[in-house]
Amino acid sequence: MQIKFTSYLVFVLIFLASCGTVGKKSKVDNSVTGRAKTVLQEAHSYMGTPYKYGGVTKRGMDCSGLVLQSYKKVNIDLPRITRDQAKHGMNVKLRNVQPGDLLFFNTSGSKISHVGIVDHIKNGEIFFIHASTSKGVMVSSLENTYWKPRFVKAIRYLH
Repeated sequence: MQIKFTSYLVFVLIFLASCGTVGKKSKVDNSVTGRAKTVLQEAHSYMGTPYKYGGVTKRGMDCSGLVLQSYKKVNIDLPRITRDQAKHGMNVKLRNVQPGDLLFFNTSGSKISHVGIVDHIKNGEIFFIHASTSKGVMVSSLENTYWKPRFVKAIRYLH
């Protein structure tokens, strides 16, 4: 029985590691430089932080709070609310996004209600770091069947 459980546990850990969801530590892509690297390092310092509406600390964080705190590290003051963060900066076509750019989503059905920071792009697939209401601060793929149809726009604040 112990061997079966250990084998199952190893399988689960390998599966989770392949999804990029194991542990609180996460690395910023070495090809990212400058202010985008600083923003992403700050965002990654919150990996695994639980979701808390209105939160801006490691005790609890929401999506716009993660963006606010991460951009504060490079002396960029952003509005506190997601839909207000989407009103400024430079619009970017999705095919031209870079690490550090913001991705905005409509998760409520009527307006922009979620934001994430482009983390890295691998083989054309865009990954973003965000505060998920169910799993806290994590990295997700834009190709995910939940996120892709809810994508609204991308904004660049780092020029």
